[in-house]
Amino acid sequence: MTIDTAMILAAGLGTRMRPITETLPKPLVDVAGKPLIAYGLEALSHAGVSRSVVNVHYLAPLLTDWLSKQSGMTIEISDETDQLLDSGGGIVKALPLLGTEPFLVLNADTFWLEEPGSDTGNLTRMVDRFDPESMDILLMTARLDQATGHTGAGDFVLSEDGRLARFRGQGDPVIYAGAIILHPRIFEDITEPKFSLNRCFDSAEKEGRLFGMPMRGHWLTVGTPEAIGEAEAARARYLGEPVR
Repeated sequence: MTIDTAMILAAGLGTRMRPITETLPKPLVDVAGKPLIAYGLEALSHAGVSRSVVNVHYLAPLLTDWLSKQSGMTIEISDETDQLLDSGGGIVKALPLLGTEPFLVLNADTFWLEEPGSDTGNLTRMVDRFDPESMDILLMTARLDQATGHTGAGDFVLSEDGRLARFRGQGDPVIYAGAIILHPRIFEDITEPKFSLNRCFDSAEKEGRLFGMPMRGHWLTVGTPEAIGEAEAARARYLGEPVR
């Protein structure tokens, strides 16, 4: 199948990134010479996505202005300045822009480095893997040793057939790596406007329709000012470049 539409979740407050985010929305925080959200837009472009929806809330005019200056992709804004709707509610609000077919979802504050020499990027591999007949949600996953900036034990366990189950202390945990393909039917029975995507993950897991795709490369999450330097150093090491 092909997927040419995506959503980037960019409406968070970025409180852990203060004082930087007192004057700058977190998606525009610079890491290795470019804003965090730019990594996601580049990955989507490389995967053939031609249209993205970005939700905005905190310091929305700054982010909207930056997005308006980007070229190569149609970018539409889902305005949440009146009320933050959490990850799931934000997507439902944007559904009129996203349509009724499966689409990609990225977090604005995580990114990854593709495996050097790989002919196929992770998002393209996800699109090739997604089967709407058997899946409602496909998550990109990372091993703990593939990640920089992650704290915690892990999120899920990946079975041999690719299905995911919540990590409950047994098995080898993997991290949800901030990229999703989902079918919008997962939202059909949800009526409240504000809710977390975790609710949808649990529903899909219960029905055996939550799957994972192990990423190739290295995954980075940047949650605090201190994590910026850690991410830049990890990036340089992985790519064999001098640290800035």
